[in-house]
Amino acid sequence: MIYKFTILSDEVDNFVRIITIDSEAKFFDLHNAILDSVNYAKNQMTSFFICDESWEKGQEVTLAEMESSSEYDNLVMEDTVLEDLLVDENQKMLYVFDMLGDRVFFMELTEIIPLRNLKKPVCISSEGDAPQQIVEDESQVVRPKVSLDENFYGDEEFELDELDEEGFGEMNFDDNSLFTEDPKF
Repeated sequence: MIYKFTILSDEVDNFVRIITIDSEAKFFDLHNAILDSVNYAKNQMTSFFICDESWEKGQEVTLAEMESSSEYDNLVMEDTVLEDLLVDENQKMLYVFDMLGDRVFFMELTEIIPLRNLKKPVCISSEGDAPQQIVEDESQVVRPKVSLDENFYGDEEFELDELDEEGFGEMNFDDNSLFTEDPKF
């Protein structure tokens, strides 16, 4: 299966990244795809948090093994497969790219494409500039007031298909160099 993630920032209004990745890939592969799509250095500590519908943090998947006293297992990106934790469309996650500043990207699993496999992650849409990776002074971070309800993407009429109408998010499924045969089917 292929997972399509939409990634947004609460710091930059027009920032959107859409990344496709094989469901059997590791969180580490998704981590690298995100950093590559925003041209961030790969020398910072990061984490994913699986979230509920209200964006409340749940299970954490860390870049490196860390001691934790939380109620959740200590999962590491390099060892954790995406489909082990993500099984439903519209699943929400936070990707913490600046641990000290507690700055995040908001992610949603916007589509699951069955019966296909992807050899490597692909950023299929890149819109807007990413926020600065590390800020020296927290007052430099511009954080608009964001309501994380069902209207998070903008107006109530927002449809992900709107991105496709403008040429974003289109994936050429005839380009066999990106895919592998799914041995299960």
